[in-house]
Amino acid sequence: MTDSTVFAAGGVVWRLVDGKLRVLLVSRASYRDLTLPKGKVEANETLMETAVREIREETGIRVSLGIPVGVSHYRLPNGREKIVHYWAAEATDAAIQTSTFTPNKEIAAVEWLSLKKARARLSYPVDREILESFAARVDEGVLRTFPLVALRHAKAKARTEWEGTEGERPLTTRGRRQANALVAPLLAFGVRRIWSSPAERCVRTVTPLSAALGRRIERTELISQEAWEIGASDAKTVVRARVAARKPVVLCSHGPVLPDIMTELAYTTGTMPGAYLGSPSNLDTAAFSVAHLSVDDPGSGIIAIETHDPRF
Repeated sequence: MTDSTVFAAGGVVWRLVDGKLRVLLVSRASYRDLTLPKGKVEANETLMETAVREIREETGIRVSLGIPVGVSHYRLPNGREKIVHYWAAEATDAAIQTSTFTPNKEIAAVEWLSLKKARARLSYPVDREILESFAARVDEGVLRTFPLVALRHAKAKARTEWEGTEGERPLTTRGRRQANALVAPLLAFGVRRIWSSPAERCVRTVTPLSAALGRRIERTELISQEAWEIGASDAKTVVRARVAARKPVVLCSHGPVLPDIMTELAYTTGTMPGAYLGSPSNLDTAAFSVAHLSVDDPGSGIIAIETHDPRF
């Protein structure tokens, strides 16, 4: 990877029409091609934000990201490398009804096609590879998913610099910036519920998200560090309830508690715990891991996990 690398993001946008799967391709006016919706990352933007923004700009459809379905690498005519990250993204009936798409100088048309027709009509092999990855997930029956996000609180004032109680330890200036920067990436995954340790540093981390959603923060000592330190935490109860609810949710907690949350998530979903949980559990402040679970059968295992570092 070099400074000349171009990063981009997009999605395989899908919907069911009379029970039949259709995916959305865009026809670009200037290139006269048929491709997946995608675009370049803008300054101070995460890949997730880019994917959601570009899909909306090119198709008029608001989506939330589902499972990751691949990364394409290729050379541009000028010799620069381009890396594009893709997620599956359902176009709900409501999103279709409120679509703002009209043909324009960039996108001449959008087309809903079957997987077979989409394979045949896509203009580029790299797009077909992404579509094949998506099709494999369809064959596995894991298309409809919801995210459970494990989030470590943003940067807080050091214990040695704080004279108050541990639960009242506040965020630093950097931590407040991190909290604000978390809103758009978490919204990209469709998070709608917020559960948090009652510690000030956790609550303040998700306060901007709460304001953006217009939803309250559900506080529970069961995932607090103070409870963990005395052996009174209970990640199992929290995780099981959230998995059973099958709603997109973020759990904001502490470094020592996160491994328990991820381990209980594995057990709750019928997934064998293992080394793969190491990185998703060992998060820096304001980093988060997204576990994608089946809406139809959340006990069928963790479908995918992705981990994202803080912007600041």
